[in-house]
Amino acid sequence: MHTRIPTRIETSSLAIALLASITFCLQASVVGADERRATAEQVFGVLPSEAPNPANALTPAKIDLGRKLYYEKRLSKAGDISCNSCHDLARFGVDGQPTSPGHEGQLGGRNSPSVFNAALHLAQFWDGREPDVEAQAKGPILNPIEMAMPDAATVVAFLESDSEYPKLFAAAFPADQSPVTYDNLGRAIGAFERRLMTPSRFDDYMAGKADALSDAELRGLDAFVETGCITCHNGPAVGGASYQKLGLVRPYETKDLGRFDVTGQQTDKYVFKVPSLRNIEKTGPYFHDGSIANLDEAIRLMARHQIGAELDEEKIASIRSFLGALTGEVDAAYASPR
Repeated sequence: MHTRIPTRIETSSLAIALLASITFCLQASVVGADERRATAEQVFGVLPSEAPNPANALTPAKIDLGRKLYYEKRLSKAGDISCNSCHDLARFGVDGQPTSPGHEGQLGGRNSPSVFNAALHLAQFWDGREPDVEAQAKGPILNPIEMAMPDAATVVAFLESDSEYPKLFAAAFPADQSPVTYDNLGRAIGAFERRLMTPSRFDDYMAGKADALSDAELRGLDAFVETGCITCHNGPAVGGASYQKLGLVRPYETKDLGRFDVTGQQTDKYVFKVPSLRNIEKTGPYFHDGSIANLDEAIRLMARHQIGAELDEEKIASIRSFLGALTGEVDAAYASPR
């Protein structure tokens, strides 16, 4: 599979976000609620119900297979870890740990981000090393620290020997002569993940429900924009659409070189994919290493290191109020194992 290596910052998105920020700030002081909402729509767009992939059609049979595989612990060497172990769909897609325990308790080097809304991102993993959720799904199973299966052939052999999986793969991939493949495993899990969206009260607000957000949350939206947070946290996922250097304005101490390990380019040192802020109140601890437990502290540090702004407690609390409106609804009927 050919992987596109996006630029460090998607300049077109950045330009749009900056222009929208200026427009928003000007409008917010002179026009009414309708104009404010319309400008917010320009910055964030509309959260879709799914993130389609032309190369991986979403069908009921494929999604059902992907859901079963997502919860399948037998895809790990010791039979004790599934995708859901680190990306718990009952906990907004995370496990609440700084870094997740894998095979025989080994800890990974980076925080496990939420899988909800992740199919909207420009790439997967903190360093963007995989282009989509289909490719991402295949990585942890063979990672010796995570699920630790020795190779793809071993995974396929297990699936073929099972009493149910051959029939499920045949139903999901009816055009394939030999449907049980490792690539099809990734396609199935990816298809399931492409509908893991969490609409929130913020989406109700942008759809025209005037009372969806409180006055405090609306002031927080103003603060979020005026502070410059939307330079990186824009689009339907409120992030996930660009890469950025951690410590852009003021250096941030970390040994993790980020995308440099993928591209080898000096300009990619300490560069990471911008995380989504949807459900952010529920998905701590924060940052690539899970080192920050408190959301207020995460807001303060991001403003300081990325924007060069020293926010007072009132401004931090205001932004946090808006972020609370991004906590969405999980479709339990869709996300739960069957």
